[in-house]
Amino acid sequence: MRAILAYWAVYFALHSGLASSRAKAMVHARWPRLPYRLAYNILAVILLLPGIWLLWGRSWPVLWEFEEGWRYVSWLLQGLAAAGFLWSLRYYDMGAFLGLKPESEGNFKISPFHRFVRHPWYAFALVLIWSSDMNSGRLATSVMATLYLFFGSRHEESMLVERFGAGYAEYRKKVPGLIPLPWKYLSRREAATLVK
Repeated sequence: MRAILAYWAVYFALHSGLASSRAKAMVHARWPRLPYRLAYNILAVILLLPGIWLLWGRSWPVLWEFEEGWRYVSWLLQGLAAAGFLWSLRYYDMGAFLGLKPESEGNFKISPFHRFVRHPWYAFALVLIWSSDMNSGRLATSVMATLYLFFGSRHEESMLVERFGAGYAEYRKKVPGLIPLPWKYLSRREAATLVK
């Protein structure tokens, strides 16, 4: 158990640290032609493999399994989260996200999902994580991933405030970060006003 907790702690710290503006600037100063975003994504996938091996390469004690009707609820939640993630892709420049083309500065935009939660992908990930059967290895991974999504979103938002200024700061006051709240969201008109 300690090994998998330690591994995810190191992995998530590296993942977050390498996403910082400071890390990008240091790498670009030494290797100006390196496509940083592409290298970052490749490294993230490679470093993920030992964690997957730790998780799936041994038998962990089962903590809970969804049974009977709850099994269908679990599948429904996972299906909705996966469908939401896939549908949200249309609002992202995936070429730039993956590092296959240069990142543009762009303007602050609010997609339909972003009207209800500031980090839709993270919200979908939390649904997928916690609506699954659970063993002790998965629980350790789920707790570490949840902590990373919480603290990582805060780190990401500090960069977004720096990039987009008052518009993003105002948006952050009006929309929840990871868990949608029925009483706290932006109407289409409010969203359009914020991105002007």
